[in-house]
Amino acid sequence: MSKAPKKAPKTPVSDLPETEISTSASRNPLIHAQGDERDRASATDDLPDIDLDDLLGEEADEATDQAIALPAHVAGSGNLDKLVDKARSYAEAATAENTNKAYRADWKHFASWCRRKGVDALVPSPAIIGLYITDCAKPQDGSPALSVSTIERRLSGISSNYRQRGLYLDLKDRHIASVWAGIKRQHAKPPVQKEPVTPEELLEMVATLTFGLRDLRDRAILLIGYAGGMRRSEIVGLDVNRDETEDGRGWVEIEKEGAIVILSTKTGWKDKEIARGSSEQSCPVHALEQWLHFAKIAHGPIFRRVLRDNSGVQSDRLSDKHVARLIKRTMLSAGIRSELTDKERLALFSGHSLRSGLASYAEVDERYVQKHLGHASAEQTRAYQRRRDRFRVNLTKAAGL
Repeated sequence: MSKAPKKAPKTPVSDLPETEISTSASRNPLIHAQGDERDRASATDDLPDIDLDDLLGEEADEATDQAIALPAHVAGSGNLDKLVDKARSYAEAATAENTNKAYRADWKHFASWCRRKGVDALVPSPAIIGLYITDCAKPQDGSPALSVSTIERRLSGISSNYRQRGLYLDLKDRHIASVWAGIKRQHAKPPVQKEPVTPEELLEMVATLTFGLRDLRDRAILLIGYAGGMRRSEIVGLDVNRDETEDGRGWVEIEKEGAIVILSTKTGWKDKEIARGSSEQSCPVHALEQWLHFAKIAHGPIFRRVLRDNSGVQSDRLSDKHVARLIKRTMLSAGIRSELTDKERLALFSGHSLRSGLASYAEVDERYVQKHLGHASAEQTRAYQRRRDRFRVNLTKAAGL
């Protein structure tokens, strides 16, 4: 008599990914189906409908290996090989993780195209690159054309991959430059900007949250992210204390007057002050203190996954995608832009909407906003504030009309 097959062990609740936990909370599959525009643009947008990892193997990741390697005349050893591996990890860390992901996707797309056309992707030929971007702008196979911004990033990713291999691609060569100029002239469109969250909208979004553990965390994310003018990767990259994790982006020091956020940037370490708010309901520092207290977090990542039953937290750091999903979910729950369909409303906001919200609506001198956001030039800050200042001055009436 044969034995009945054993049942597969149940996955512990604490091992479930945050996406599974938040699906039931959001109650809207559009949030997960649509995701965030930046996620798609930096990962798998416009890639052919094939398994590129199987097709290309490790080819797309060989560039860093070739760039960082022992000289041919030096014999390998355990210690040297370990140093090579560490040097490669530092080379990867020279650019942001999202940039690295985007560049890997760009190279895979280009290498796949080259294989289909029967040309060698490892030979930096300006003529071939010119044909490639032509096919991206006007595909021969009937697939959707890539946007000008996506093609521009493809060129950056391909050029970066060649540099890592010790090869040179002349982007100013006429085969590339003239074709690229024509593509921009014919196909360039104004950039589609996501809506900034206004202060009033933020408070409405926060008001939809309860005082359960998960909502305490999400309240702190929204308020700290907004008041700090922070990118979503910076928010989830925060640690409680200094030098606690290898993947941390910075840490927070809480004082009587507020919190000081110390962040790692491309040009070094920078700090920004987040003062206490006018009430506990809107205070980002109070929200952070409440989350840390009730979640019993004293070290390591600040923002973590919460167990499904809201009884505790895991040690894992939240994905930055959670910030975008949180903004979309609370925006829907608060009834913001209710005259639009859910799909249209979701398309308006992204993970950047917190940072752009502070930049657009903070009623202070632009110098303070520029410093707070770490903008290299005042023009970057003014681009946000122009939205705030629309129609403040009526030149039509001033002209006597």
